[in-house]
Amino acid sequence: VRECEDAMGAYLMMFASIGAGLPLPVINLIAAVIYYYINRSKSRFVRFHSLQSLISQIPLTLLNSVAVFWTIRILFYNQFNFSDTYIGYVIMLFLANIIYFIFSIVGAVKARKGRFYYFVFFGKVAYESVYKIKEETVIPEVVNKPPNL
Repeated sequence: VRECEDAMGAYLMMFASIGAGLPLPVINLIAAVIYYYINRSKSRFVRFHSLQSLISQIPLTLLNSVAVFWTIRILFYNQFNFSDTYIGYVIMLFLANIIYFIFSIVGAVKARKGRFYYFVFFGKVAYESVYKIKEETVIPEVVNKPPNL
C-alpha cells in the first residue's frame, strides 16, 4: 500500500507550483526531480512512475516557461499588444496542460491501484530505463595448462 501511495505521489508533483501559489512552471519540475531522487530506491514500481512523471514534465515545463517569459515581455515591453501567434500559442498550451492534467490524474489513480499506466512516449522510455535487464559481463574462463617445454 505504501509503495502505491509513493508511486501516486509522483504524479501529484504537478500541483507543486499551484500549492505554492506561484505561476512558475519550473517549480513543478524541481519538485518532480526531488521526489524522484528521494523515492527511486524504494522499488522499481515507484521508480517507474516517478521517472515517467519526471520526464513527461520536462517538455511541458519548457513550453510553460516560454509562455511565462513571452507574457512578461509583452506586458512590459509591448504595452499589452498580444499578437495572433501569442494567442494561438497560449490556446495550444492551455490544451496541452489540460491533456497532461488528465493523463497525470489517470496515472495517479492507476498507480494507487498498483497498476502500470504508460504515457504515449514517456512510458516506454521510463519502462526501458527502470526494467532494462543489464547484460552480465562474461568473465572468460581461465584454463590452467601446464607450461610448454
